[in-house]
This record gives sequence, C-alpha cells and structure tokens, in this order.
Amino acid sequence: MEAALSERKVAIVGAALSDIGRVDDKTAYELHWQATSRALADAGLSKQDVGGFMSQGTGMLPPVELTEYMGMRPTWVDSTGVGGATWEFMVEHAYAAIAQGLTDVVVLAYGSTARADLKKKLRSANLSFGTRGPAQFDAPWGHTLIAKYAMTARRHMHEFGTTIEQLAEIAVSARHNAGLNPDAFYQEPITIEDVMNSGMIADPFTKLHCCIRSDGGGAVVLASATRARDCKKKPVWVLGTGEAVSHMTMSEWEDFTESPAKRSGALAFERAGLRPSDVDVCELYDAFTSMVLLTVEGLGFCEKGEGGPFVADGKLRVGGALPTNTDGGGLAHCHPGMRGMFLLVEAVRQLRDECGPRQVPAAKIACVNGTGGWFTSASTVLLGRD
Repeated sequence: MEAALSERKVAIVGAALSDIGRVDDKTAYELHWQATSRALADAGLSKQDVGGFMSQGTGMLPPVELTEYMGMRPTWVDSTGVGGATWEFMVEHAYAAIAQGLTDVVVLAYGSTARADLKKKLRSANLSFGTRGPAQFDAPWGHTLIAKYAMTARRHMHEFGTTIEQLAEIAVSARHNAGLNPDAFYQEPITIEDVMNSGMIADPFTKLHCCIRSDGGGAVVLASATRARDCKKKPVWVLGTGEAVSHMTMSEWEDFTESPAKRSGALAFERAGLRPSDVDVCELYDAFTSMVLLTVEGLGFCEKGEGGPFVADGKLRVGGALPTNTDGGGLAHCHPGMRGMFLLVEAVRQLRDECGPRQVPAAKIACVNGTGGWFTSASTVLLGRD
C-alpha cells in the first residue's frame, strides 16, 4: 500500500523561461517552443517523453495548435482558462491526471508577445473584458481591470485604515528583489516617494502600483514519482493544491476585501499538512500592489485587515521575514499577460537553490498563489524539496 501511495506523488522536474522582457523578433509560438524545449532539457527529457500538454491564451485551440507546432502528439491535454491563475489551476489538474495514471509526464507552457504586439499596434488593449454575458453590466460604467482593483484597494483603506504608503512598500520591495535579478525588466531601486509621485492611473494607484507589460514565456514539466527518479535534477514535490472561484460581476462579490485565496489556500495547506508558518518563500501574483495585500491576508500569513502593517517593514524583501516575489514579480521582473507561470518557475528555482544573489537561504517550502481576473479566481500550490 505504501509503495502504491508513493507512486501517486507528483513532482515538477523541469522549469525554464523563454526569452523575456523586450522580444521583438519572436512570435508567441516561438516563445512556447523555447520555454518548452528548455524545460524539457532542464529535466533531461525529450518531447517524445511528453504524454500530456497544457496551455492557454494562444490561438483558437491552444493545446492542439501548439503541440502541432512543436511536433508533439499528446494523449492528454487541457486548456483551462481562468485568467492569471490558470497555471496554478493546471498544476492541480496535471497532478490529478498523473496520480490517476492517465499520463506520466505533463508540460505546462506559456508564451506571449503582449508588449511587442501593442508596440506594433497589432492589437489594442481589451479594457472592458467583453460586453456580453455578466461583463456587460460592468462595462458601461467604465469598470476596466485596473478600476476593479483600485476599488478593492480603496475599500481596504476605508475599512482597515490601510495607507497608500503601505501599499507603495509592496512595489518598493518588488523592485528591491528585482535589483538582485539580472533578468528583471526594471532593476533600479525606487522609494515610496517615487511610487507616490509616478503619475495617477486609477485612484489610488499610480503607475508604479501597476505591473509592467513585457514579452516572454515559461514552462514547467510535471512527472510521476517513478519518472522523477530518472530525471536530471532533484524533484520539487507538489505537496498540496487548492482552487477557488469568486465572481465575474463586481456586484456579486460579497466582500471587496477578501480574495478567493482564502479558500484555495485553506485547501492547499490542509492537503499538504502544512501551516503558513512553515513557508520559506512566496511567489504571489502581483498585477497591482493591492493584490499582494489581499493574498497574504487570505493565505493566513497575517490576519484580515492587518496586511498594511504586515508588509510595511520590508518583510517581502529577500532577506525579510517572508521573502515574496523574489524575481521582482510582475511589478518589476516581467508580466506578459498571465504571470502565473513565472511564479512556478521562480518557486522551483528557489527550492533548487539556483537563484544566486536573490536566493532565499535553505528554502524548503514555497507557496505559490495565482490570481485571475479581478479576484475572480485563485489557486494555491505548495511545493517542497526532499
């Protein structure tokens, strides 16, 4: 029985990024291939070893188009789409498929030329996220994506006395971490005053409260315990996962100060048999500073309403009590559209002790949390090394 249970363990055995930042000479398909081939090489595997493939955000039929482009013929695919949390949801789905014996090696891949496309005027920004279905009731009022997040920030400030300076520290901490990452889009340090004076975008957010727009992609390879033993590097085990959805229309969100991460996190920690105090490093989706604030509260790293004081003293910096977004996050490292993939890659690298100056010493447990839409979805993944 113990042997059978051990075979149901699942690990991330490969992780890699494509070219990132400013990538004007490659398509999204090329970035998918770059990331996938690099992640397979990282694992010591080839595309012939891949039985399952997962992707979202490219083309009409993402897994089919991409696997055709890359010369793969998987027997298990998934293209779940829940916004930025997609990749963390996919980890849970891949885990289940591998544990059930449907396949033994699954690749999750992502690539986007969001920055290059906008610069080339190949497409315009989607500000309303659709005018059909539930979204049609928000769109006439100008509820853009950033406006929805700005409302959550204002509500948190109103209810709990959170200050704009406390939110600004999240951006300052991200830039501090990015300064330790030679691949980060922005590496120069900033101050709280810099954030405050960077130009209003959507009250209370100034420019530096908001994620950057970049190109790039990434991939991770998951495998069964049996396959993981034969891979090139030590496995990073999936210890627990959880997913949750919340609302589409803002009027259907019961509490503007509570992320669905409260529910996804509770599931992941329970399934892993861990507590927030066990976590050494966090990789949390940070399209806007308030996203990090609500996530650390939802995951239980501090009590609800205490997120402002919790982050204000630099806890989120490498070297702090809860090093978070150690690569610089979406606020400074990269953000090609759905950043959840990059959270996974950075977490794996931290647990493998591969991060150089930004390495969290002796990191054994990583907490990854993706957020999609406007706190519409959340998925939490707890990873650990042997």
